Parts: sequence; C-alpha cells; structure tokens
Amino acid sequence: MKLDGRVALVTGASQGIGHACALALAREGATVAVAARNQQKLDELVAEIAASRPNAAKDANAATAPKAAAFVIDVSDEEQVKSGIKAALAQFGKIDILVNNAGITRDQLLMRMKRSDWDAVLSTNLTSAYLCIQQVIGSMLKQRWGRIINITSVFGQMGQAGQANYAASKAGLIGLTLAMAREVASRNITCNAVAPGFIETSMTAALSEEFKQNAVKSIPLGRVGSPQDVASAVTFLASDEASYITGQVLGVNGGLLMG
Repeated sequence: MKLDGRVALVTGASQGIGHACALALAREGATVAVAARNQQKLDELVAEIAASRPNAAKDANAATAPKAAAFVIDVSDEEQVKSGIKAALAQFGKIDILVNNAGITRDQLLMRMKRSDWDAVLSTNLTSAYLCIQQVIGSMLKQRWGRIINITSVFGQMGQAGQANYAASKAGLIGLTLAMAREVASRNITCNAVAPGFIETSMTAALSEEFKQNAVKSIPLGRVGSPQDVASAVTFLASDEASYITGQVLGVNGGLLMG
C-alpha cells in the first residue's frame, strides 16, 4: 500500500481514465476525493472504492472508514472548483496528490470551428488544471510534499487534424506541467504529465471503426490501450518511487510516438 496515508483528488473521475485512476490510487491505499459533474456516477464510484478495500468485508472499521468521497464540480466553473476543493480540504485535511484528468472534445476543422467550441475545450482541459493546482498547492507547500499529475495527450505532442482546440489545450497542459515543476521542486513537490495515446474510452468510442482500424495499424504494440494502462502510470508517478522524477511527459501510447 505505497500510498497509505495520502489523499488524492481526481477530476473527471466519473468515467474512463479518471475512474480507473481513482480506483488504482485507492487500491494503493490513498484516500480519494473524486470530482466530476455527474453525482450518480460519482456515488457509484465511491461505493466501488469502498467495496474494493482490502478486508472491507471482514473489518467493520475498515468498511465504514471514509476512503473516498464525491464532490460535484464542473471544472470549467471557477467558483465550483474553489468551493469543491475547499470542501475536500475541509473533509480530509489535506490533498497530497492532484490528478488533472477532466477533458472534453469538440472536434471540427479549424476553418469551421466555432469560438464557443474553442473556448469550451480550452476552459475544461487547460484552464481547469491551473485553477485546481492553485487551490491545492497551499496544502502541498505546507507539508512540503506533493504530486501533481496532468493527463495530457499524444495529440498535444503530434497534433491531429480536426482537433486544433484539443491539441492546443493538451500542448498547453504540457507547458503548464514544465513551469509548475520548476516552481515547486524546491518544496519536494513534483509535477509530471501522462500522455495517453489511443485509449478505449467513451471519448474514443465515438470514432469511426475505419479510423480505429487505421489507428491500430500505426501503433507498434498493435492494440489500443486501456484506462488501466494510464492509471498504472499515474499511480507510479504519485508514489515515493517517483520522487526523483519531475517535469516529464510519460507517454502511454503503445509506441505511437517515440522519442
């Protein structure tokens, strides 16, 4: 249980990569504050975390001890970010690990892209990370320990036609990661990014079958990834085992992008 005693906050935790990250962090002993817009899905996740706890069925105290809690937050709304994280800090006393995972797509060729779709993606994918970091950094500085992990994308590194807004937001997230790593390194706080490639989620489920087949052909490992593949990388970066790693972008892409 390498994260025993740590408190993690995961945004976009109601499904996909965020859901897998919350479960993985909890399995390693962390208490998890799960944040998203869907109360029902968050409540189901909290129950799933409680049920997955070691010896939960045998130990009444373990079964009832709060190991996860849901916080309904629309990360594109600054006031919700502030109030939601304030509530998490009040409940758990600290936040050691922040996983900025919330993200959306609004795909369209740039010449046809509406300004509202550009703004929505940048706000949800990039500005939210800045807001969340700003709200938790005080807790990390106070205890001189912290892990900030931003979920970016291989398309923030190599681009993708029809995703100018998404690629820009994810590339910006990499820049934010590097800047924060330098700002807080002296306080024993690391900041890294995980860049998934093609991962089987509801977001990629909307892609055409032809697109998916062509995508797999370009992946040296010959398959799409799972949310658990990403969660394993996040769990590692959140641990003491990664204490000398900061300002890095860890690609979880099956070899789609190398170097």
